[in-house]
Amino acid sequence: MSFIPKGIIPALITPLTKDEKLNEKALRKLLNFTIDGGVHGVFVIGTTGEFYGLTPEEKREILQITMDEVNGRVPVYAGTGGITTKESIQLTQIAQECGVDAVSVLTPLFISINQKELYDHFRVIAENTDLPVILYNNLPKTGITITAATVAKLAQIKNIVGVKDSTGDMTLTGEYIRLTKEQDFSVLMGRDTMIHSALCYGATGSIAAGANVAPRLCADIYDLYMAGDVQGSLEAQYKLAPLRIAFTLGSFPTVIKESLELLGIEAGPCMSPVGPMTADEKEQLKKVLIQMDLLK
Repeated sequence: MSFIPKGIIPALITPLTKDEKLNEKALRKLLNFTIDGGVHGVFVIGTTGEFYGLTPEEKREILQITMDEVNGRVPVYAGTGGITTKESIQLTQIAQECGVDAVSVLTPLFISINQKELYDHFRVIAENTDLPVILYNNLPKTGITITAATVAKLAQIKNIVGVKDSTGDMTLTGEYIRLTKEQDFSVLMGRDTMIHSALCYGATGSIAAGANVAPRLCADIYDLYMAGDVQGSLEAQYKLAPLRIAFTLGSFPTVIKESLELLGIEAGPCMSPVGPMTADEKEQLKKVLIQMDLLK
């Protein structure tokens, strides 16, 4: 496949109203905020987008709105992970009908499966779509990892074009890169504090939650690196780190939503039972954003 997942791709939140319905106006504003900030793609209905609380119909609506608002300016990636293979295929086909550029498929939740079963899961999904497929390893959230050997084997399937690694294990990320470097396959960093290090090792970019809040800063890490300014890229990475570390101030993804609210971009609540940040937590977050020159 000719599609190459690359650059900084924000894993967008799903803006909600007080009654936890999609806020279309806010989604359109967020799309433009990130694209105007210099990102190289957008990724909707992923982990940061609270995919687990959305119906297939709601996911279709988000994709249709996204495709309309983006209007070809950058590639659109859609999260289509599910617990069962059948569910992931159905979601992937919805994404294909909406015209997205690629899908990202998370390892199944809740169930415990071995690497052969995981390989077959991704293989069958890829066989049921014409879209480029990006594997997604988020071991801390799912309890299931994709080993480097399994990724190398899956990389031989023509429309499996990459993997997003959110494990925070740079050795594993490095093995993904090393074992697939002779193939048309890309590795994307999923941990915002490690974008620069992954680029140095050979990654093609990052799907970054922090790019919701600091799109230009995240894009600088990639753009400066690609321009040969390795030190400038590293300095941008240092500047971004406090935001990612601040994610621990509240239950995910409430810190990202609260950050956007502080910047004047409507994000709304998280889906219950994730609640709001405390007044003290919000104050700590505000100080981080001020220190990062994101907020006055």
